[in-house]
Amino acid sequence: MLNKLTSFVRQYDMLHPGDTVVCALSGGADSVALAFALYLLKDKLGIRLEAAHFNHHLRGAESDRDEQFVREFCRRYDIPLHVGSGEVKAGEKGLEAAAREARYAYLRTIPGKIATAHTADDNAETVLLHLIRGTGLKGLGGITPVNGKIIRPMLGITRAEVEAFNEEWCLRHIEDSSNETDAFLRNRVRHHVMPLLMQENPRLAENLSAMAQRLRLDEEYFSRQADFETLPTVETLKNLHPAVRNRLLERFLKQNGVREPEENHIRSLEALIYSAKPSARASFPGGVTITRSYDRLEVLSKKEAFTEVELPRKGSIDLPGLRVTCEAAESIENSADTFTVSPQGSITLRPRQSGDEMRLSGGTKSLKKLFIDRKIPAAQRGHIPVVCDEQGILGVYSIGPNLDRTAEKLPAVTIRFIKKEI
Repeated sequence: MLNKLTSFVRQYDMLHPGDTVVCALSGGADSVALAFALYLLKDKLGIRLEAAHFNHHLRGAESDRDEQFVREFCRRYDIPLHVGSGEVKAGEKGLEAAAREARYAYLRTIPGKIATAHTADDNAETVLLHLIRGTGLKGLGGITPVNGKIIRPMLGITRAEVEAFNEEWCLRHIEDSSNETDAFLRNRVRHHVMPLLMQENPRLAENLSAMAQRLRLDEEYFSRQADFETLPTVETLKNLHPAVRNRLLERFLKQNGVREPEENHIRSLEALIYSAKPSARASFPGGVTITRSYDRLEVLSKKEAFTEVELPRKGSIDLPGLRVTCEAAESIENSADTFTVSPQGSITLRPRQSGDEMRLSGGTKSLKKLFIDRKIPAAQRGHIPVVCDEQGILGVYSIGPNLDRTAEKLPAVTIRFIKKEI
């Protein structure tokens, strides 16, 4: 087992001379084997060995017994020990997941590389669990050998080899009573599914774990092909190989608040790409809405369209992302963000309303048609200020003034839109 462990460590470049390695030590057979193997190899590898134990307090006196066993084990072999504890409560994914998250959160606070005792059997079970729940190539890659500061040196070693190693070195360990229950899906796979499959092939765990490692390499390759700084245009996405496109879409969802994208989420996003509607949209978990804005996919802002507000004849007001000023005109100036007009009565700023229209150089058109012509995404149209007085529309920000209402001579006022610095 020591030779296989050393070979696996070197294959994945896990350790270097001078590294501090903290073994996650529960007291179970696998973690005891890993801690003792690293103890035997620490001089050869040139590492400093420590250990860490997290007491979840889930099994009362049994949890305290585990902690005491680990303390005695580390004292016997003079291994420095870190001990953490916490009250764990079941979250959305259940008690087992909550306990794992609490344990890893503690381990990551400890300086050094964290070695966990996952075996080839654990990896095989993980692959089967992913298959049961539904997965892609990433899920079939099983447990990651190296994940940041977390290393898993025993992924190439079977549980049978661990048991033989512990027997050879007369190493005691403790049993976690929760491993015997069938309350958890992993335990049901371990107790019932794996034994049936291993009747067909006793080397199933090794084979599945080796397959997972090969598929993980394939996944890394495809992920690199999908390494774009920003999400490409819709047309580019259509022309990408589906394997690359799917990874890009999954990453886009994660970056924008969908923590664990599923297959149906990726298919929904893909449907936007192929939609005939240039402003199609789809909703995702976490209140995330993504819209097709012509040739781009964008996350829909959660802000509401602003309400009608009065603009003083001399002064300014703030809108989201904009400052709007009004002052006596010194000259006639008209553009997409500056209007020189002669208002009748009060000046107001409001969102577009049904039936709004204005005249530009090409004639009179509805604002809806003008927004479509300029390919302004539907999600943004309710946030574009329309400038009005008591006789109608004076102009629209980003489009220009209503040519029926521009001032031909002074006195007049100049209304100016200024983008705020973000």
